[in-house]
Amino acid sequence: MPTEVTDTIVQFLDPAARKNLGIAVALAGTVFLALGAQLQHRGVGKASRMRPGDQQKMSLGQLLALLRRPSWLLGTLLLGFAIVLQLTSLGLAPLLVVQPLGVAALVLSTVVDSRLAHTKLDGTVLRSVALSVGGIVVFVSIAAVYATDRPIQPPQVVIILILLAVVLIACGVIFTLLRARLTAVAYVLGAGVLYAFVATLAKLTITQLVAGDLSLLTLLCVGGILTAAIVGGVFVQVAYSTGPPNLVIAGLTVVDPLVAVGIGIVVLGEASQAPLYALIAFVIAGAIAAYGVLGLSRHRPESTLAIASESAPETRRPPRQRR
Repeated sequence: MPTEVTDTIVQFLDPAARKNLGIAVALAGTVFLALGAQLQHRGVGKASRMRPGDQQKMSLGQLLALLRRPSWLLGTLLLGFAIVLQLTSLGLAPLLVVQPLGVAALVLSTVVDSRLAHTKLDGTVLRSVALSVGGIVVFVSIAAVYATDRPIQPPQVVIILILLAVVLIACGVIFTLLRARLTAVAYVLGAGVLYAFVATLAKLTITQLVAGDLSLLTLLCVGGILTAAIVGGVFVQVAYSTGPPNLVIAGLTVVDPLVAVGIGIVVLGEASQAPLYALIAFVIAGAIAAYGVLGLSRHRPESTLAIASESAPETRRPPRQRR
C-alpha cells in the first residue's frame, strides 16, 4: 500500500513538494508512535503484574499475556499506523530528512506522560524539549535543502544487509551470554540500532518497487526488515517492563536517527552534494537535539507504570485505624 501511494504521488508532484509532503506525513506518524508507545507501556505493566516474575528477563508467558491486553493491542494498532505513515514518508523524501523527525514523538510522549502522572513539566524538561525540537528543526531544514535521493546500486544494498547480519549476530551473542546483566538501556540501544536498519531497508525496498526492480536483493531486504523488526520489537517490550515510555522513546529517537542518518550519508550518499558548512551544521544540530533528548530521559515525569503499580491492590497500604 505505501508503495502504491508514493508511486502515484511521485507522478504528480515535483521533488520539493514531495519532500515537504514527506515531512508532513512523518510528523503525523509521530503522533501515532507516541500514543501507541503509551498504550503498549500500560499493557506491558498490566501483563507483568498478572504474571509476576523477573521483569528484566520477561518470560514467554508474559509476552503471550500481552495478546490479551486491550491497551497493548490498541497500542500495537496505532504503532502499525505509524509504520505505514513512516514507510509512506520514506517513499517521498530522503532518509536524512524523514528519520530525525521521530524526536517529535518524544516531546508528545513527555507531555502525555506528565498529564497521566498529574505532574507539571519543570524548567529542565521545557529546556530539553526546546533543545530537542530546535536541533531537529535546524537539522531537517538543512537536510531539506541539500539531501537528495540518489540511485541505489546493488553493492550498497549488499553492504547494508551485511551490516544488519553482523548486528543481529552481535545481539544474539550478547543476549545469550549477558542476559542477566542487561538493563533497559541496553535493550533500548539494541532496538534503536535494529529499527534504524528497518527504516533504511524499507527505504531501499520502496525505491526498488517504485522503479519496478524486483530482485533477490529486494526479497532479502524484506526478510531483513521482518527479522530486525521482530527482534527490535521484543527488545522494546522488555524495556517497557522496566522503565517508562519516555526512556524507550528517548533512546529510540537518539540511536535510530543517528544510525539511519549515518547509513544515509556514508553508504547511500544522500548528503554527497552538501557543502562542508552544511555537514558541520548537521553535526552541531544533531548534538543539540541529542543533548535535549538525554535531558528529557533524565528529568522525566514519574512513570505511569509506577503509578499503576502503586495503585494496584497488592501494593495499597491498609487505612490507618482511628483510636
